[in-house]
Amino acid sequence: MNINTYLGVGSAVTKPTKRIPTILTADELLDKAFHRVLKIRKEGDDRMDGKKKTTVARLTASGDIISTTLTLYVRAFPSMSKREEFQMELLDLLVGLDQLKKSLAALSWCSAQVMKLRKEYIRRSKNAPKMSDLERVRKEYYGRVSSMINQIAGDLEVVAKGREAFKKLPAIDATVPTVVIAGFPNVGKSQLVDRISTAKPTIASYPFTTQGITIGHFQEGWRRYQVVDTPGLLDRELSERNEIERQAILALKYLADVIVFVLDPSETSGYTMEKQMRLLGEVKKEFGSIPVIEVENKIDLLDSGSERMKMSALEGIGVERLQGQITQHLKQSAKAKVTDADFSIDKGSEQEGE
Repeated sequence: MNINTYLGVGSAVTKPTKRIPTILTADELLDKAFHRVLKIRKEGDDRMDGKKKTTVARLTASGDIISTTLTLYVRAFPSMSKREEFQMELLDLLVGLDQLKKSLAALSWCSAQVMKLRKEYIRRSKNAPKMSDLERVRKEYYGRVSSMINQIAGDLEVVAKGREAFKKLPAIDATVPTVVIAGFPNVGKSQLVDRISTAKPTIASYPFTTQGITIGHFQEGWRRYQVVDTPGLLDRELSERNEIERQAILALKYLADVIVFVLDPSETSGYTMEKQMRLLGEVKKEFGSIPVIEVENKIDLLDSGSERMKMSALEGIGVERLQGQITQHLKQSAKAKVTDADFSIDKGSEQEGE
């Protein structure tokens, strides 16, 4: 069983929305398997025959329960492809992708081994000449299966942690051209997301911030674009962030196709322009080649006279022009070109059909 299949390496893009069942501990899994089968009773031609049939049925059922449960855990994990670096980076920060892969592979291995043991001990049970031999076979099977499950106890804990990490990942589609909004708090970022999103933006949980990120969308023709505001990450200076937050910022490089940095020259946000410009410099440095659109908000309060784009997210002034520039950048992104290719008509095929 190739574990990369389940983590989507080289596979089609799948968003992490699939429900992962609660991961049992080793003790809970053994309890589920061994206690549930105690209810199984089979009739036979005589006492020994009935005992054999009951033992075989219990070994079959307990092996099925364990193997099926472990396989379910492995297959339930959403696919994560190389085209979804953003989700992979976040997951790596939370649980460690390499360790998660190893643990899922361990569960897959254990599932196969339990089925092998089941087959072996069913055969031995059928061939047991005496009651005492049958009991010995049963106890030996339970002992070996228990030993295997205890061997992957740590892996079950890692997978359980991975499940919790997946639940924390924001429902962001990394394949959609995306604009990331940056700037200090109270400069008007949320108002901007409200203005340029066609539907009411959603607030999603985010594993590295105390606040939820805001996710909005807007559409032009058949194209759909994504707007993301990340409070707690791109709204304060680098020196104030911890290591996890710094790495999370680096993960955003896989998501952002253009960044809009919102400035407040009126300083009514509580942050001086000097401090805002310092943060702008840090964002440009962190994101390297990603285009950054600088826009001054609150023109209804103050026009700085600079050559930067101006707007009032509150009044809607200049927002349409800004959205036009955002859309222009997004159309030129690699993700948009992939989408265009998907919808393009093959002229050769078209001519063949004429």
